Amino acid sequence: MSRELALMLRYLPFLLVLALWIYAFIDCLNTPEDEVRHLPKVVWVIIVLLFGEVLIGPVAWLAVGKVRGGAQGGGRPSGKRQWVAPDDNPDFLKSLKDESTLQEREADLRRREEDLERREESDPEDPTPPKP
Repeated sequence: MSRELALMLRYLPFLLVLALWIYAFIDCLNTPEDEVRHLPKVVWVIIVLLFGEVLIGPVAWLAVGKVRGGAQGGGRPSGKRQWVAPDDNPDFLKSLKDESTLQEREADLRRREEDLERREESDPEDPTPPKP
């Protein structure tokens, strides 16, 4: 049992470095150009790739390469909307209300039409002549 644990602990640092390198590389690729700081995005990709084994590239990217939002979201460039959960988004909730109101109106209209058809069929003093 201790031999297996020693074997896992031997490879754990390598796996952690690999995971950090892959994360930084994918994060760098997926970051929009206007959120990249200090160097062009292509240069950051090359730095992360070339210096990934010694952690300099990924750590540099994560530390200074990307505009990061703080707790207040202050790092976001102006003019960009931040994603809001559907239950916190007033526009989304309003659209749901509008859809339910529309469905209620359609159902009410169908009920009224059916009621009108029933009245027309059962009214004995209908002024319109029967069809031949």
